[in-house]
Amino acid sequence: MPHLPILNRRQFMQASASLAAGLLLPGGVAAANQTIRKAIPSSGELLPVIGMGTSRTFETGGDADMLARLGEVIQAFFDHGGGMIDSSPMYGSAQQVIGQLLPTINGEKNLFAATKVWTRGRESGLRQMEESRRLWGVERFDLMQIHNLLDWETHLESLLQMKADGTIRYVGITTSHGRDHNALERILQQHPFDFVQLTYNLGNREAESRLLPIAQERGIGVIVNRPFQRGALFRKVKGKPVPAWAEEFGCASWGQFFLKFAVSHPAVTCAIPATTKVKHMRDNMQAGWGQLPDPEQRARMITYFASL
Repeated sequence: MPHLPILNRRQFMQASASLAAGLLLPGGVAAANQTIRKAIPSSGELLPVIGMGTSRTFETGGDADMLARLGEVIQAFFDHGGGMIDSSPMYGSAQQVIGQLLPTINGEKNLFAATKVWTRGRESGLRQMEESRRLWGVERFDLMQIHNLLDWETHLESLLQMKADGTIRYVGITTSHGRDHNALERILQQHPFDFVQLTYNLGNREAESRLLPIAQERGIGVIVNRPFQRGALFRKVKGKPVPAWAEEFGCASWGQFFLKFAVSHPAVTCAIPATTKVKHMRDNMQAGWGQLPDPEQRARMITYFASL
């Protein structure tokens, strides 16, 4: 029988997390440049923990230079193991830009296409979703979400029928506003959703109290929006070094620190940071490599951030 290495408690917990994601190399060491994936609770399908948002960033307004830059950004996303791209009709020209750029991608493209319905009325919703599909240039969306709970009862009926018909794969609902949390809590407890999208980060942990536990109980995947709190987290740590102990879970920047915290919560499936810069995209994607902080390390991250 081959000799097995003896692991301390932290090594065991980290190895177990990596094993669950299928990331262990021989000897129990997690590969530093392997993409961490989590299972979608309703299906078991594995999804990279770092996706890409398009709010504010992919609204080019016809700017050719910006379009070229975004082409490099989306190429870097897929080059580094990206999967989910999230958008919405709310985001101006973002969906059209996605549709322009997707055919230009070189190499493997494991796209998980996610957008939203953001209108009132059944027929208006169906027309909007079909227009989104046309703009993206995809055969079908992997995930269709009800944006900010708008006319959610009407759209949920449509989405469940679309899922049954195979024209979408997953059904979701979103919010980025704390004022909607009570209503969202009731909705999640009473209706079948595959995903919920919400705000969660080191500066805003409100979702920990009820929404994340409900998602776990109900088997609902969680997509984290605003993982940097629209830049507020970076402003708080400006001029301060990343703590040396963050190297324990492969963290080399504040961006990785914030993202690794968000996606390491057991209820969270992925986060969708947005950027217009290739260097930031590469840094974001590296947050989804190697290891995630364990519960003790997460507690240390919370305490440290609060002390700044």
